[in-house]
Amino acid sequence: MKESKTSYTRYQALNRNILFIIIFMSIAPMIFVSITIFYHFHSSYKEKVNAHLGELVLKHKQRIDLFLEEKLDAVTFLLHSSKPEKLLQEAALEEKLAILNGLSPAFVDLGIVNESGLQVAYAGPFRLAKVQYNDAFWLEKALANDYYVSDVFLGLRGHPHFIITTKFTWDSRSWILRATIDFNAFNTLVENLRIGETGFAFILNREGLFQTKPPVEINKEQIPNFWDRNNNRTDILNIENTQPNGDTFIYVASFLKNDDWVLVYRQTTRDAYSDLTRAQHLAIMIIIFAGIIIITLTLIFSRRIVTRIKKTDTEKEFMNLQVIESGKLASIGELAAGIAHEINNPVAIMVEEAGWIGDLLEEDELKSSSNLDEFKRSLEQIHTQGRRCKDITHKLLSFARKTDPSVDDLDVNALIEEVVALSAQMARHSHINIVTELQHDLPPISVSSSEMQQVLMNLINNALNAMEENGGTIKIISKLSKLEKGHIVIVVEDDGHGIPESVIPRIFDPFFTTKPVGKGTGLGLSICYGIINKIGGKIDVSSVVDVGTRFRVWLPYHITDHYRDTKPADQETGEADKTN
Repeated sequence: MKESKTSYTRYQALNRNILFIIIFMSIAPMIFVSITIFYHFHSSYKEKVNAHLGELVLKHKQRIDLFLEEKLDAVTFLLHSSKPEKLLQEAALEEKLAILNGLSPAFVDLGIVNESGLQVAYAGPFRLAKVQYNDAFWLEKALANDYYVSDVFLGLRGHPHFIITTKFTWDSRSWILRATIDFNAFNTLVENLRIGETGFAFILNREGLFQTKPPVEINKEQIPNFWDRNNNRTDILNIENTQPNGDTFIYVASFLKNDDWVLVYRQTTRDAYSDLTRAQHLAIMIIIFAGIIIITLTLIFSRRIVTRIKKTDTEKEFMNLQVIESGKLASIGELAAGIAHEINNPVAIMVEEAGWIGDLLEEDELKSSSNLDEFKRSLEQIHTQGRRCKDITHKLLSFARKTDPSVDDLDVNALIEEVVALSAQMARHSHINIVTELQHDLPPISVSSSEMQQVLMNLINNALNAMEENGGTIKIISKLSKLEKGHIVIVVEDDGHGIPESVIPRIFDPFFTTKPVGKGTGLGLSICYGIINKIGGKIDVSSVVDVGTRFRVWLPYHITDHYRDTKPADQETGEADKTN
């Protein structure tokens, strides 16, 4: 049945709706859950990274503070353990420097500076004896505080360094003990803070000048002002800063040296959150892969659903047509029964009139007629054809009436001959020869006569339909079965076009037919199967395309007083053996 354009559009729309609903109901929750999980994971991961970096910066800040405190304590201990006048002697100062370097190699030199800025004593590798520091930026601060740690500067030696000073009073004057700290030893403390590909640390002072050497060149203008941002005086300051070129950096800072310095750790967010990015990419890949699987399965599932709906609609439409055809057949059956009744009446009158004419021919005035023998022959022909019409209408009425559920002892061979007689005219019209091989003295079977008529008529009609174009032979066999003990087997064979092997498993399904629309209801074999199964029998089919088809029906029988199964099994020979 050709599918209409409207039906095709309807099924396409149904397919799209099913696809949309299933995909939406499957993917939308997955995406919502994934976004929710990723949002919480993203937040917790960033907090974890920031907390980890803050902990590292805090530990390095403590190490740097400890380093400065140790150096300041060492210088203070040196001052308090020696007499001031002795420190003014360079030899004694050299001895003290050696002691300090024994404790820590970070000390470069020592010097005693008076309140006018003159270095009166010096111990160290440079020629700085009697150097005047009255213009040095640190002198005023050193004289104003008992202890002082300077910023990193180049000074007279031309190398980056910073000094630690402690003030003491001797001879009613103020003096400064100055110790120079090795920059490389101090810078190493900060260089060790390296994470990933872009993470490193450095120290700035309030003016934004580097107090350590960063591993890469940094534009100072793009570094945040940490003192302005630290309004709450927190130990750890986390800042994300986006540069004009689009790069975003994480800055983690902690203040040193009474907030004069700040230890800064900097890393690109791409590098710091690389694990998060990989997890995000993996999640996206999983979602895409899951989405592809969902869409693929949905396509397959929706097509199957629509195909099943289309098949159900087709079967429903076909079933409606078959019901209509069945109704037509029922109407035709009732019409045939009515016609048979109507035919019986004129036929009976014709036979009766023929009998009356026969009586008239016995009168004397007609006995001498020269055509008397011709009259008698015609009357005999009228009687014969009348009985034939009566027999045909009787059989037609028997088949057309409703199924009689009453069970009687039935002679199988008599039933076969009766149905064959009904089908003989149609067979001759189609040039089909019906051959019967009926075993005599078969036991009776307890079945409904009308139901068995219907079974045999359906099988013979199917064979007739299979050979109506080219003619052929229908062979009907009845005998005792050797395969099923206690059964009579009826075989209906034809040499028609056969049945495809793919169709055979469905041949007994209701409303299944291979005939064109209008020529078959698809109910005949289904009804046969139901009747045979109801009485405890079996029916099967074997067929070869372009060779023919064979139906076998096994019917249980029972032994009566007039019949005993005393015949040997070897009576079944030749062709009959194959049918069992």
